[in-house]
Amino acid sequence: MPTPHTFRVAAQAVYDANRPRWRSDRHAKLWWASLENHVFPVIGDMRVDRITQSDVLRCVEPIWTTRPEAARKVRQRIRTAFRWCQAHGYVTFNVAGEVIDGALPPMPRVQSHFRSLPYQDVSKALAVVDQSGASEAAKLCLRYVVFTAARSGEARNAVWDEIDFSDCEWRIPATRMKAASEHRVPLPDDALEVLQQAKSLHDGSDLVFPSPLKPGRPLSDMTLTKVLRDVGLAERATVHGFRASFRTWALEQTDTPWAVAEAALAHGLGDAVQQAYIRGDAYVKRRKLMNEWAQFLELP
Repeated sequence: MPTPHTFRVAAQAVYDANRPRWRSDRHAKLWWASLENHVFPVIGDMRVDRITQSDVLRCVEPIWTTRPEAARKVRQRIRTAFRWCQAHGYVTFNVAGEVIDGALPPMPRVQSHFRSLPYQDVSKALAVVDQSGASEAAKLCLRYVVFTAARSGEARNAVWDEIDFSDCEWRIPATRMKAASEHRVPLPDDALEVLQQAKSLHDGSDLVFPSPLKPGRPLSDMTLTKVLRDVGLAERATVHGFRASFRTWALEQTDTPWAVAEAALAHGLGDAVQQAYIRGDAYVKRRKLMNEWAQFLELP
């Protein structure tokens, strides 16, 4: 057996191996920070072959009931590091595996949803945002998120090369999509108007909505959340929640088939077998849906 590493060294190796496939810098930072906060002070400098189940429990037990989601992730990351150690012959046994389950009380299954406004209130909310003191980039980006039903990160990182004004289309590459496949978004006139206004934000980069504070960088993931907080909407809605507002509107106010509305959100359709047989993206029907959404909002 090779000379074992300390846990910190093993965790660094796992981090380095996985970092290229993580699209979000924020996820990478949180991944490492969770170990710095809860694991390294306890077992970071210990040799992995000398770490016991009790040592792992000392990392997760203090937050297991008070911060269950954080504790679950910490335990998962410790387990992943030990799987790496097993694969490389540094340990023969995963001390963060099922063996410690009996010492940890079961976590309740809590289903949480992003806060979302009733779809009837979305137009008023954007009007309030438009009158706020937020930056023009933030206001336009939030409006674009709503018109396209896109994820925040997809809109914040949009670049002009993805926009086709002649075909009224936004083509998001697979590298920026959660499902890792290209997504075409049909753009209604209101979304195109947002893009026309966004041209004034040009800072020399190709970003559609560049940060006014850091030229050449996209808006941060907290910028749009701060806009909602500043106008008093954060208790009622999240940025991601506007996708739920759109989805509920499509269900209650249109005859749009389920698959079309789901495709508009870039959701996978059915299980793996069904997806193997669904090759289209309902683009024509989605264009009609997005135009109806924009008309519903009745924004100036």
